[in-house]
Amino acid sequence: MARRRMLPASHFPFFLASFAWNYGLGMTWLVVPLYAYSKGLSGAEIGVLFSVPSIAQLAINLIGGAYVDRFGGKRIMLASSVLLAAGAAAMPLAQDFWSLFAAQSILVLARATFWPANWSIAAELPGGRGVQAGRLNATTNLGQILGNGSCGFILAFGGFDMSFMVLAAMGLAALALGTGTPQPRRNPSGQTLFGNYRVLFGMPVLYYGAVCAYLSALPYSLGMSFYPLLLKHLDFGAEASGVLLALRAVGGIGAGLAVARFVNTGPGSPWPVVAGALVAVGVGLQPLVSHWSAVGAFLFALGVGSSIMSIYFQVTMAEVVSPEMRGSAMALGGLGWGLSHLSTPLLMGFLADRYGIVAGFYVLGGLSLGVVAIIASLRRRAFARTKLANGFAA
Repeated sequence: MARRRMLPASHFPFFLASFAWNYGLGMTWLVVPLYAYSKGLSGAEIGVLFSVPSIAQLAINLIGGAYVDRFGGKRIMLASSVLLAAGAAAMPLAQDFWSLFAAQSILVLARATFWPANWSIAAELPGGRGVQAGRLNATTNLGQILGNGSCGFILAFGGFDMSFMVLAAMGLAALALGTGTPQPRRNPSGQTLFGNYRVLFGMPVLYYGAVCAYLSALPYSLGMSFYPLLLKHLDFGAEASGVLLALRAVGGIGAGLAVARFVNTGPGSPWPVVAGALVAVGVGLQPLVSHWSAVGAFLFALGVGSSIMSIYFQVTMAEVVSPEMRGSAMALGGLGWGLSHLSTPLLMGFLADRYGIVAGFYVLGGLSLGVVAIIASLRRRAFARTKLANGFAA
């Protein structure tokens, strides 16, 4: 029985590539906002820097999902690795708002192409979907924790140029490792390139999944924009900030390995409400504490909630559609991620400039509780016309 649960060696390159890519992603959460701050950008400009390029991410998500269904996730994942390296190489050349905006846009496109492909590949791995989604989330969170945790030290000892060099190297490493990812045979559904979306648009559960993805992405959106600034406000240095932010990823790893196998989907599943409440409380109450242990505990809980919600989203999308439409389903549901990356920094930038960054976190925590209430009220209606593959709809 134990042998059946082990992954074939042929799948290791996929997890290693995912690790390397997310190591780079973790670095961006600390180095990019601090680099923008060092160039004299205001809170509102930093908010625009992180939110407006996400408009393109919404469209690229859908295009990438369609191409995943047609050609498979491997090629799209390799393209995202190239974009990650290119964005890192462009950052040191940026000296003002518009050049920073251009470099950040490349990094946003890397995110947009990576996640639908990554989730789709994981959904095709042997074994239970919750277990495989948990393994993937643990792997990506481990990459993020090491990238985020090490970035503070790289910044302290090597400065911004060295940090962006390491980030570019991670993109190239993900590209090299990703070439070993197996490419399953595709069985086209007979639809045109974007034809799957006509079917998916009529499924209410896809919109419900997008709301779950929105809340799941909220800690990521804050982690790569205003969490470093909150920690700076609390008088933590770059090294300490990197370690503390990495604790969010530690919580994600713990959830991915210990809780994922219990996460199911369907109208009776309590997981989206539990996970959403952890996210909302973690964000809203974070500014109340300033000791490193309490700050770390909140970030850890935030990571647990975010990871459980992400696993729930992936399991739901994998259960409600056939493999031939899974890339498009992941991309459509994943629009919630893009909307979070668009709206969260923009709103936080406005609140930080008008009322201060602490008040901004309070407001965002309250709004997150409202989203949790929406998720709780929509569950049964979302699954009313949906048949789940493993019978979780009971």
